[in-house]
Amino acid sequence: MGRGPANQCPFPPGVCMAGLKPVEEFDLLIFGGAGDLSLRKLLPALFHRDGAGQLPPGSRIFAIGRNAMARDDFQSLVKGTFEARFPTLPEDQWRSFSARLHYLNLNAENSSTWGDLKTALEGHDDRLRAIYLATPPHLFGPIAKGFYEQQLLSNNMRIVLEKPVGHDEASAREINDEVGTYFPENQIYRIDHYLGKETVQNLLALRFGNALFEPLWRREVIDHVQITVAEDLGVGNRVGYYDGIGALRDMVQNHLLQLLCLVAMEPPSSLDDDAVRDEKLKVLRALKPMSEADVRAHSVRAQYASGAVGGTVVPGFLEELGKASTTETFVALKVGIENWRWSGIPFYLRTGKRMARKHSEIVIQFKPVPHAIFDGAHYDTLPNQLLIQLQPNEGMKLTIMAKRPGSEGFSLLPVDLDLSFEKAFGAAYPDAYERLLIEALRGNPALFMRRDEIETAWRWTDQLISAWEGSRQKVDSYVAGSWGPTSASLLLDRDGRSWRAGS
Repeated sequence: MGRGPANQCPFPPGVCMAGLKPVEEFDLLIFGGAGDLSLRKLLPALFHRDGAGQLPPGSRIFAIGRNAMARDDFQSLVKGTFEARFPTLPEDQWRSFSARLHYLNLNAENSSTWGDLKTALEGHDDRLRAIYLATPPHLFGPIAKGFYEQQLLSNNMRIVLEKPVGHDEASAREINDEVGTYFPENQIYRIDHYLGKETVQNLLALRFGNALFEPLWRREVIDHVQITVAEDLGVGNRVGYYDGIGALRDMVQNHLLQLLCLVAMEPPSSLDDDAVRDEKLKVLRALKPMSEADVRAHSVRAQYASGAVGGTVVPGFLEELGKASTTETFVALKVGIENWRWSGIPFYLRTGKRMARKHSEIVIQFKPVPHAIFDGAHYDTLPNQLLIQLQPNEGMKLTIMAKRPGSEGFSLLPVDLDLSFEKAFGAAYPDAYERLLIEALRGNPALFMRRDEIETAWRWTDQLISAWEGSRQKVDSYVAGSWGPTSASLLLDRDGRSWRAGS
């Protein structure tokens, strides 16, 4: 089975979208190309897009790493990863894809090791040259500088920065300055893979493609918003690295704030990249700063303790770390946005590791009806709720009240208007990294973060961390396999609200 045209997908079933167009011929250079992110996400994403017919025949993929490795050995490593992940691996498609794969040994901070890369790129100056930095952020600047010093820059280039871009505003500015010295802003693509999720993209369609919702998207109608990103995995072999980061820097500063921006932003004038990002930036600038008193009342920090996840007892964070630490693996926040649309409406954010299951969702909770006309003894009316599911199953549900069929009088019950993308469109959509890699190759920066977004998000996060330190707020504990500490439930309970049932 060979690669089909762009509207066919031979492998795997259900990951392709009809009508996709190939990108221009390219050389993709993945620094950290033999690392975990590359093997688990980037290369499988490219393999799928190759199977969908989007990668031109002459395009090449170079994995670049510090360890010496023969090309055949790297191809075997990738194939073994694919075979462990995919139920079947069509041999002819693998041969086609593996012919694109190359491996180069290079130390970004040692100019004498760049020779093989220069040789590989000779004679291909006219094609798109895309650089993907799946490395620690302190290498972003040296790698960008290396391309300048080795005279490998061209007008037709992209450089993709994997998160995190820094660990605070100062380090983010330093990285942006370093990379920006050698690459103009329109060639820099700062990635947040949540922006590539189909449901996140459908937030724009839901809000701005339907006359039904936009008039309701405001403080007069909406009671509050919940955003949850829960992970069932622990920190694993990243425990030492994670101890210096924590859930706020790792998840809230990027993923959750980006979701909040898409929910809360004003209608952009168009879908042009800067029009959308301008509106997101306005939301970040409108986030209410949190004082020491605010964090004591409106934030929760916690670490997972030993417990059962999926039937298996796992150790707690401090047991894995082997020392005392105040680093949080869970955070819950009550956040305010100071503008006319959202003034007084709380946004509850929650994320954590070793929770009950992997689960991400946005809940738009509408206010109750202003006057009940039915007999309260025969029904329990519930406010309407819009549920936007990001993972594991992408889709949307709108809960409305309806009369129970056949009952005497008006006995009401909540029912869901359910939109599953897989059921509605007959296909599971591509992984977020598939979409983002293609958009980067295509030169569409709308799904990527601009410099001022990154730095503004860090500025808000930095002041929150400073308030935590000043307030000496304690770090709570929660049992692995739960939905977090009791204090996270009390955060909403004090407002007469609760997290959505089942999450």
